[in-house]
Amino acid sequence: MNVKIIATKSCSHSLNLQQELREMGIPYKVLFVEDEPDAVMTHAIRHSPNLLVNNEVVFRGQPTPHALREYFGKLSH
Repeated sequence: MNVKIIATKSCSHSLNLQQELREMGIPYKVLFVEDEPDAVMTHAIRHSPNLLVNNEVVFRGQPTPHALREYFGKLSH
């Protein structure tokens, strides 16, 4: 499973999302829109943060901890 967060460098919600993923033991990579303009165009990024799983946007904006656990729980079954 390939998990990426696409966010702006100043996005405070990105830090919360990273914390949630760490607590769930999910490895991830952070891409900053300022450094990755191709990712912004490819995934039609307009807000921050965005969560991609296997190159598909699964959350736009800050998901709730419950929504994250529900989503990743379904993937593990």
